[in-house]
Amino acid sequence: MNATKTDITGVRTVSIPVDDQDAALRFYVDTLGFRTLQDNPTPDGGRWIELAPGNDDVIVTLEPAAPNVTRGAIGIRFTTEDAETAHSKLQAAGVDTDEVLRWPGVPAMFAFRDPDGNAFSITEIA
Repeated sequence: MNATKTDITGVRTVSIPVDDQDAALRFYVDTLGFRTLQDNPTPDGGRWIELAPGNDDVIVTLEPAAPNVTRGAIGIRFTTEDAETAHSKLQAAGVDTDEVLRWPGVPAMFAFRDPDGNAFSITEIA
């Protein structure tokens, strides 16, 4: 079976569904330290918000959630150089975090949730 090739060259953004873009923007910028790349109005009266968690390798967007959307794991694993320090800082800021997991041969990691209930993890890079 031959796969059809496309012109897809990468991933521009990963979208995060949020109920309130202003509140989410404050959380991601003020609490997590993300950098705002764009915050522009859209023709339909909405906003296009792009954020970078560190470098610009991955960009996240804060998009209005569809009604009755169920929140949970989004599948984004952010990185840190020190999981314990990142964990302590998020806990001190009141972020809902799980304990740091340390398994033999696996990088330290922990899960956290944003105020909308979206779940992510942070993995320590070696």
